[in-house]
Amino acid sequence: MTLDHYCVMGNPISHSRSPWIHTRFAELTGELIHYDKREIPLDQLSSSVHAFIAEGGRGCNITVPFKFEAAALATHTSERGLLAQACNVLTFKNGQILADNTDGIGLVDDIEHNAGRPLKGLRLLLIGAGGAAAGVLGPLINAQPAQITVANRTLHKATELVTRHHTLASLQKTELFAHDLKGLEGDFDVVINGSASSLSGAGVPVPASVLKPGALAYDMMYGPGAQGFMDWARAHGAVPRDGLGMLVEQAAEAFLIWRGVRPPASQVLAELRKLAG
Repeated sequence: MTLDHYCVMGNPISHSRSPWIHTRFAELTGELIHYDKREIPLDQLSSSVHAFIAEGGRGCNITVPFKFEAAALATHTSERGLLAQACNVLTFKNGQILADNTDGIGLVDDIEHNAGRPLKGLRLLLIGAGGAAAGVLGPLINAQPAQITVANRTLHKATELVTRHHTLASLQKTELFAHDLKGLEGDFDVVINGSASSLSGAGVPVPASVLKPGALAYDMMYGPGAQGFMDWARAHGAVPRDGLGMLVEQAAEAFLIWRGVRPPASQVLAELRKLAG
């Protein structure tokens, strides 16, 4: 019996639940795969990807901090990957490296289906303008919220991200704004932390005034790293949610790309939350 080999590459990677998720997907769908995780030196993504291809690897997920670099490795990139200019899924086929980004659809699916918060007509705050935020902005716009503000420590990065998505936002009739983290005003229905603050253990980078009462406060990080943001949200009357559901939903989309089968993401998310206690 031959198993097709997949992995997740990142730095750090020890916390990743992706191997468990994809192994469970394979069990439930009858697909024959082996999936592991690899911590990659910060200057060795390209050599690591090509080494994995040489080993017979069929595809890999890419996580922090390599999503921009992964996009640059591709010989073909999906429309959503091109818009994000950051990719988290690579597929190796006939000597080609095919790149895609499933983060955004994973986030939207988790918010709308698992958390039960349709985004249409709402006011959203997206914190950060790096690879994580770039990967989700397009699908967030496609959910047709009334407004999205992208707030980042350096304004020019937020402005670049907003400018790149302006045409899509116009088509969906979503107002799109860029802002720095200082002097951020207004209250939002949904606040999404796509910055590195939770990963690095830094404090929440925005004031509590951005939270409407009962707002959904979503950290794209999961596990202990997200706890500070979730505690902050709860203390200020918001509904906290970590990124575990996003992780499972984006993995399900990647599994579909690789295997042509959509796994039961909601079942696997419920099992994973039970394991996490």
